[in-house]
Amino acid sequence: MTDIIESEAEFIPLLSSEDEQIMNAELLPDDLAILPLRNAVLFPGVVFPITVGRDKSIKLIKDAYKKERVIGVVAQVEANIEDPTPNDLHRIGTVAQILKTVQMPDGNTTVIIQGKKRFRLLEFTCEEPYFKAKVGAFENNEPNPTDAGFQALIQSVKDLAVQIIEKSPNIPSEATIAINNIESPAFLVNFVSSNLNVGTLEKQQLLEIADLRERASKVLGLLTKELQMLDLKNQIQSKVKIDLDKQQRDYFLNQQLKTIQEELGGTPNETEIKELKEKASAKKWGKEVAAIFEKELAKLQRMHPQAAEYGIQFNYLEFMVELPWNEYTPDKNNLNYAQSVLDQDHYGLEKVKERIIEHLAVYQLRQDMKSPILCLVGPPGVGKTSLGKSIARAIGRKYVRMSLGGLRDEAELRGHRKTYIGAMPGRVIQSLKKVQASNPVFVLDEIDKVTGSNINGDPQAALLEILDPEQNNKFHDNYLDIDYDLSKIMFIATANNLGTIHPALRDRMEVIDLSGYLFEEKLQIAKKYLIPKQLAEHGFKSNDLSFPKAVLVRIIEDYTREAGVRTLERNIAKLIRSKAKSLVMHEPYEKKLTISDLEKVLGVGWGWRESEIVHEVPGVVTGLAWTPEGGVMLQVEVSLSKGKGELKLTGNLGDVMKESASIAFDYLKAHAMDLDLDPDEFEKWNVHIHVPEGATPKDGPSAGITMFTALASAFTKRKALPAVAMTGEITLRGKVLPVGGIKEKILAAKRGKVTKIILSNENRKEFREIPEEYIKGVEFVFVSTMLEVLQHALEPVK
Repeated sequence: MTDIIESEAEFIPLLSSEDEQIMNAELLPDDLAILPLRNAVLFPGVVFPITVGRDKSIKLIKDAYKKERVIGVVAQVEANIEDPTPNDLHRIGTVAQILKTVQMPDGNTTVIIQGKKRFRLLEFTCEEPYFKAKVGAFENNEPNPTDAGFQALIQSVKDLAVQIIEKSPNIPSEATIAINNIESPAFLVNFVSSNLNVGTLEKQQLLEIADLRERASKVLGLLTKELQMLDLKNQIQSKVKIDLDKQQRDYFLNQQLKTIQEELGGTPNETEIKELKEKASAKKWGKEVAAIFEKELAKLQRMHPQAAEYGIQFNYLEFMVELPWNEYTPDKNNLNYAQSVLDQDHYGLEKVKERIIEHLAVYQLRQDMKSPILCLVGPPGVGKTSLGKSIARAIGRKYVRMSLGGLRDEAELRGHRKTYIGAMPGRVIQSLKKVQASNPVFVLDEIDKVTGSNINGDPQAALLEILDPEQNNKFHDNYLDIDYDLSKIMFIATANNLGTIHPALRDRMEVIDLSGYLFEEKLQIAKKYLIPKQLAEHGFKSNDLSFPKAVLVRIIEDYTREAGVRTLERNIAKLIRSKAKSLVMHEPYEKKLTISDLEKVLGVGWGWRESEIVHEVPGVVTGLAWTPEGGVMLQVEVSLSKGKGELKLTGNLGDVMKESASIAFDYLKAHAMDLDLDPDEFEKWNVHIHVPEGATPKDGPSAGITMFTALASAFTKRKALPAVAMTGEITLRGKVLPVGGIKEKILAAKRGKVTKIILSNENRKEFREIPEEYIKGVEFVFVSTMLEVLQHALEPVK
C-alpha cells in the first residue's frame, strides 16, 4: 500500500482478505504515539486523509514518518478543545499507518493514514512534546462467516449502501463498484461506518462495539434512517422542480396567449379596464367619488397584470362601480294600498301599522325626509321580523335582512382595509350591492344579541353611526374608504329585550312595543294566515283538510303557552303532516280534524292550564311576571313550621326577589297589630317562601306585593280569593310602586282566566295606551299601600 501511495497511483486499492489477515496478526507496540482527532473517527482498514495543524500533531507526524510510520489515532470527546488533555480523549482508538504526507501552502500538513486495528488506552506515559501511551488489545468478536443470518445481515448492509449511493447526487457512481468488490464482512462494516452521514459521537460508539454482528445491525439501522431521509429530500426536490416547471410552462403559455389576444385586438386587462370605465360612466355618483375612481383606475393601469396587487386593486374598483350610488327605488305613495298590504300580512299590530302609515303620509308632503329608525321590541313569534318584509312590500322598496345575533367583530359592519389579504367590505355595504338600491327596508334582526366591546372591537359602537340620522349620510366603510349615504334607508331593528341594548344605541331608535297576542287574536291568525300557509307548504289544497274552531281552541289552550304563534304554527304543521300519507296513497281519511286527532298526533297535552291555578289553602297567592318571551303567571307559596322565626327562600330566586321577601316579612312583623296578629307569634314559627318551577331563574321587584300577601295569608289563615292575581313593588314604608310589562302581564292573566288584577295606582296611566279588548272582562284594582292589597286579595275576616 505504501509503495502505491509513494508512486502517486491514481487509485487506492481496497483491503483484501489477505491484507486483513496480515493486519490482524500484527502485534501492538508497547508504547504508541497518540494523535487526537477533532471531528473524525478512524476505522480499521479504512484509508483516511486528515489535516494536521497543531504544533504537537505536526511534531508527532514528522517523528513517526521518519521511523515505523505507526501511530495511534483517538477521537476527542469535545471537538472545540484546542489543547486536549488525556481526559479529553476517548478510551478506544485505532492503530494507523502513515501512508503519505503533503505540506500545504497555509502551513498545515495533510496526512493520508490507514487504520489497522483497534486498541484500548491503558496509561499515558508522556504528554510532551506529544502524547504517548501504553495500549492494550481490543478483543474482537466475529461470528461464523458461514452463518446464514449473519450473511443476510451483511448483504442487507451492502444493498442499502448501494441504494444510498444511487440516490445520492453527490456520491460518484464508482463507489457502487467499490462496495460490491469488498469481500471481508468486517471491512465492509468499517468502510460503511466511516462514510455514514452521522456525528462523531455515533461513529465512536460504532468503533467501541466489539461484536461484529451487533455493529452490523447498528450500521443497518443508521443506513435505513439515512435512506428514508434521502427519499424524503428527493421527493421535496422533485416537487419543487415540478412546481417550477409548471410556473415556467404557465409563463410561456401566458405570453403566447397575450400575443394571440393582441393579434385579435386587445389584452384581457385592457378589456377589463374598458368595462370598468363603461360602468363608471353610467354611475350617478358625485364629483368627489368620480375623482377617487379615476385616481384608483390610473393606479390600476400602471400595474403589471401578473402582480398580486393588480387583483386587489381590480376587485376594489369592480366593487366600487357595482354599488348603487344615489340609485333609489320609487316609493308607492298609496296609503290605502300600504294599509291593505299590512293588514293582509299581519293581524293586529295596529300601533306599528299606524306609525308606518304616518311616515308615508309625511313623506308625500316632503320628499326629502329622512327615513325613520324603528325598533320593534317583543317576545319571540309575534311577527317582528316578518313585519319588515311586509313594510318593504307596502311601500315598494327592496328588502334586506341582516342577523346580528352573536355578532362580535366590528369589521363585519365596517369592513377591513383593502390593504389586508382577503379584505372584504362590511355587511351593510355588501347588502346594498346585492339589492342594487340605496333606500331599501333594512331589518337589523336580534339587535339585542350584539356583543359589546371585545378584542375584535365594539360592534354596538359601529351601529351608533349606522343608526344615527345625523351621521349615517356619511357612513365610512373601511374597505370602500369613501363616505356612503345611508340616510335614505329605512332601518327596522328587532329585539326581545331592551335591557341588553346600549343606552346610546337605544336612544337613536323609536321603540315600538309588540306585546303577545290575545286568545282571540291567535284564533284569527291561525284561521287567516297559519293554516292556509301550512296547507300550501305541505302541498294540500284548501278543501283537503279543515280545522274546526273547537280544535283550534284546544290547540291554543292545551298545547301552547307562548306570547307569539310559533308553537301554534308547528302544531298545525304536525297535524297536516299526519294526513299527508293518506292523501298521497289515496286512502280514505277524515278531512275534518277532531279532538282525538290532537291526542294522537300532539299527545295528551300538558294536563294543566293557567286557568286551573286556584288558592286552596292559606299562604298560596298568584302573581304576574314579565319575561323576554312574554308575561307569565307564577304562584308564591308560604309554609309555616315550628321554630325560631327564621326565613327560608327557595325557587332559584335572584337578589332583588330575595330583598322583596325580606321587606315583606319585616313589614308584616312591624304591622302585626293592624292584622290582629300577636307580634310574639313570629318568633315561634319558621317561614319558608317557595316559588315553583325551581329550574327557572327568577328575579325582579314585581313579586313584592305577591310575597307580602302570601305571608299575610299564611299567618292570618285567610285564603286568597280565586281568580285574583297581582303585581307591584313594595317599600319598607308600605307603599306599592309601579312596575313594567303591564300589557304582557294582562295577557298572561287573561290566558289564566283571571278576573281581578291588583296593580299600583301609578300604573293607571298606562291603561290609556292599552286597547279595550285587552282589558275587557277583567277588574282592575289600583292600590297605594300594602294593607290595601290585603283587603282586595284575601277572604274577609270571619
